[in-house]
Amino acid sequence: ERMLIVAHSRREREVIDIFRKWDLEAVVIGRVREGSNMLVTHEGETVADIPVAFLTDEAPLYERPMKAPAAGSAGILPANASAARETLSSVNVQQPVRADALIAGRMPALPAAAMARSSTDALFQLLASPNIASKQWVYRQYDHMVRTNTAVLPGADAAVVRIKETRCALAMSLDGNGRYCAANPREGAKLIVAEAARNVVCVGARPIAITNCLNFASPERPEVMWSFSEVVDGIAEACRAFNTPVVSGNVSFYNETEGRGILPTPVIGMIGLVEDVRRVLQPGFKQEGDLIALLGVTSNDLSLSEYAATIDGVSTETMIAEGAVPKLDLEMELAVQAACLEAAEAGQLKSAHDCSDGGIAVALAECCFSSLNRETIGASISLSSDSQAAQSDPMPITSALFSESPSRIIISFPASSRSAIENIAAEKNCPLTLLGHVGGSRLRITVDGDEAVSADVRELENVWRSSLAKKLEAEVMVAGRE
Repeated sequence: ERMLIVAHSRREREVIDIFRKWDLEAVVIGRVREGSNMLVTHEGETVADIPVAFLTDEAPLYERPMKAPAAGSAGILPANASAARETLSSVNVQQPVRADALIAGRMPALPAAAMARSSTDALFQLLASPNIASKQWVYRQYDHMVRTNTAVLPGADAAVVRIKETRCALAMSLDGNGRYCAANPREGAKLIVAEAARNVVCVGARPIAITNCLNFASPERPEVMWSFSEVVDGIAEACRAFNTPVVSGNVSFYNETEGRGILPTPVIGMIGLVEDVRRVLQPGFKQEGDLIALLGVTSNDLSLSEYAATIDGVSTETMIAEGAVPKLDLEMELAVQAACLEAAEAGQLKSAHDCSDGGIAVALAECCFSSLNRETIGASISLSSDSQAAQSDPMPITSALFSESPSRIIISFPASSRSAIENIAAEKNCPLTLLGHVGGSRLRITVDGDEAVSADVRELENVWRSSLAKKLEAEVMVAGRE
C-alpha cells in the first residue's frame, strides 16, 4: 500500500511526524523542479531524464484489437464453452420462498425457477437476496468509525465524514452493476456514475469527483477490450454531465478462471461535499405524519433487475442476451439531484433515499427500518401503474413495485414543507409525485387502489438484517462437510 504525497516545501517534517504517530513510514523522494523534464537519479547517477509530455499527453498508445461481442455474450465466455454456458445459465435461479419461511429463517434447499406467490412474498425474498440484504455482517467486523469524525454510520446511501475545524463534511459512495455493463457497457457505465452521484446527494452532498476500479477479463480478447473502451467512454460522458473529474483509479484485467471471464464490472467511487454538516440527511423515515414523495418517474425496467434474477429466476446469460438496460436521461437525472439537494440545503427534508436494486418497494422498506436512536416505523403508500409511466399502456403491478428505473429518489418531509418542496421541484423541472405518509407499524402499498404489499416492518427488517449472515454461515457449513 503506497501513496505519493506532494507536500508544501519546508513542511516535510510535519508530514513524517503524522505518519510516525500511526506507526507508518514516510520518506522524501524528490522535489518539484523547473523545466519540462522528469529527472530520476539513483545513488548519484542519472537513470532517467524524460520530457513530462512523453509520460502524459504524448505517451505511446497501444491499440489492442476491439470487436463488439456476439449478441448476449458480452465477451465473458470463450468460444464453444458449452459447459461454462450451462453453468452460467443456472446462476440466480431461485426457489420461491414464502415470507413466513424467511421470517422463520428457513432457506430453500433446491433451486427451481418460479414466481413468488405474492408481491409481499417477493419483497421478503428480495430483501433476503445478497445484493440487497444488509451488509452489516461485513462492516461490523471492522472499525467503521474514523476517530470521532464519522457523521453518518454505515447503512445509508453514502458515508459522511466531518472535516475537523470546519462545518464541511465529505460524503463517499461506491457503486457497480456487472449485469448492466455486460448488456450495454457504455450505457451501464453511465448508470453507475449517475447512481453514485445520486447516493451522495441523498445525504445532502454535492458530487465533486470520482475514482474508479475497472474490472475486466483478458484484454487480449477483442470483445473484452471493446467493452473496456465502451465503459471508459460511458464514464467520461457521465462525468462531463455531472462535472465530476476522474481524480484517480485503477484497472484490473485478466480476471478469468478456466477461460471464463467475469462480467465487465466498473466500480465508481463518488465523493461529495457537504457545505454545512448540520444539514446532513440521515437515512430513514423519522416521524408519524410526515409526507412521502417520489422525485423522478417509474418506467417498466424489469428485464435486468434483481426481481428478474431472484424472483423470476432468469439466468445471467439470458438477461444479458435479451434484457434492456434502463434508459438514463441525463437531464432528468440532473433535475432530480438538483431538486433533492436544494431541498436538503434549505432544511426542508427529513430523509432521502435512492431507488435502485429491487425498485421502489425495496427502497420504501429500507426507509422504514430502524437505525441508531430511531425505531422502525411504517408507511402507507399509494402507487399508480400509469401516472408515472413514460409509455401510454399501464405497467404491470410488478413493474410499479420492483422496476429499477434510474433517476428516482424517495423523500420524506413534514406537511408544512410541502409547498416549498413543490416549488423547488417545479423550478428544477423535476417530476414530483406524492406517495403517502409515514405511520403505523406496517408497510402497506396499494397499486391502483388494490393492496399489493402488507407486512410488519420488524419482520421485513429481520429478514434484511439476518439473511446474509445466515447464507454465509450455511455455505461455510457445506464447505466443511465437503
